[in-house]
Amino acid sequence: MPPSERLNVGFLMDPLEGVLVHHDTTFALMLATQARGHRVLCFEQYQVSFAEGRPRVRAREVEVQAVQGSHFRVLGTSTLGLDELDMVWMRKDPPVDEAFLHATQLVEASSGPAPLFVNAPRGLRGASEHLWSLRFPELAPPTLVSCDIAELKAFVEAAPAGTVLKPVEGHGGEGVVLLGRGDRNTTSLLELYTRRGRDWAMLQHYLPESRVGDKRILVLRGEPLGAVLRVPRQDDHRGNLAAGGTAVRTALTARDRALCEKLAPHLEAEGLYFVGLDVIGDWLTEVNVTSPTGLVEIAQLDGIPLADRVVSSLERLVRAR
Repeated sequence: MPPSERLNVGFLMDPLEGVLVHHDTTFALMLATQARGHRVLCFEQYQVSFAEGRPRVRAREVEVQAVQGSHFRVLGTSTLGLDELDMVWMRKDPPVDEAFLHATQLVEASSGPAPLFVNAPRGLRGASEHLWSLRFPELAPPTLVSCDIAELKAFVEAAPAGTVLKPVEGHGGEGVVLLGRGDRNTTSLLELYTRRGRDWAMLQHYLPESRVGDKRILVLRGEPLGAVLRVPRQDDHRGNLAAGGTAVRTALTARDRALCEKLAPHLEAEGLYFVGLDVIGDWLTEVNVTSPTGLVEIAQLDGIPLADRVVSSLERLVRAR
């Protein structure tokens, strides 16, 4: 690729040393970026700073390969102004904590040229993994988010098939608990999750279709890329791959496409270009924006170069700016 066409692509991510190269979506995007001739630069949120009137990053330029344990080689380390990058993937895993929020603010702290952010810092700040979908109650199962233990307990007791209790901030299925009517753990769990009424907990009606699987749909610029069904183990109710679920090939339904079409203009308005929708049966349960996964599994099951498709689409977006 001629130097004039080569992009500088940054990845704000968790430590590269710890990725699982045959599963990690961020690593697949890095491989595809490199294969298309671009520079791959990685850094953690703590390596973002502000000096001399502009945000900057302490980044490693790396060469990557799909060999676990020998999956990257550092070509050089330098401090770069963020305006020297063409695109930045914001791929830090949840939770969206204070440090992450400050990182999203720092990378935007400039009135000059800025890279294309995927996803936009403003969108990441506004789109909590579990709460953003509340804007669309008609698409989701009955949901309650509250600090009030009595109100939460009444919701559990009224749910016909049980409820799913989630921490407001979480990922990978961590802390997701199935509660039924009369469960003697309910009060104790609600006290724990709400810190005795000082924090919010989230409850949703349990959907029996979840035994068939929890569908992850990856969406790029409002259009569905593909989907994978995450099937829970017999001894667990969570389909998340990080929680031991199995990836099974699936197809997009008319309902899935309608959900994507409904969300597309809202995602675009927030600068949320690459997201993961979680769907059980006909219902939207989560919108994942910080570091949605599933790309590797969909690509393998469908036999398509999905990461290359993502990178090439965003290349065009960068060059059209």
